Amino acid sequence: MSETTASVAPAASGASASLSSSGAVVAESATVRGRRARIALRGLQIVLALFYGIASALPKLIAHPSASEGFDRMGWGSAGMYAIGVLELAGAIALLVPVLQSVAAVGLGALMVGAFVVQVVVFDGQNAATPLILIVPLTLIAWARRGSTAELLRLVRRRA
Repeated sequence: MSETTASVAPAASGASASLSSSGAVVAESATVRGRRARIALRGLQIVLALFYGIASALPKLIAHPSASEGFDRMGWGSAGMYAIGVLELAGAIALLVPVLQSVAAVGLGALMVGAFVVQVVVFDGQNAATPLILIVPLTLIAWARRGSTAELLRLVRRRA
């Protein structure tokens, strides 16, 4: 995926190109773009992992008053707060593990769908945009890293 092959002659393409061993033209700019995209995606994963681990899971796991008040208002109490905190922390860690990154993004996206529903139903839409905003990069990660899900399935089947 990091290389693009074309049947166009290098002089006609206008881009910097070189011939590969198979005779196909490889556009170097596509390779650079692909590398930059992978770096940007990895950076996004790190930022989201830090957000979910520190800003979202930590207050729940240390029973910060800002988190416990909301869960008490929902009627979930401390057990629900700790459960969501553990799920968010696990998702944050899994976003950084190459074989788990796509599954983690899907799982955190599902948590954000639930968070949106709770924000609308229990809190009258207050801060309901936050989970929706977070779903966008999570969906991008899940789609871009979907190959890691296939790799995870191969590993699971091999062990079974």
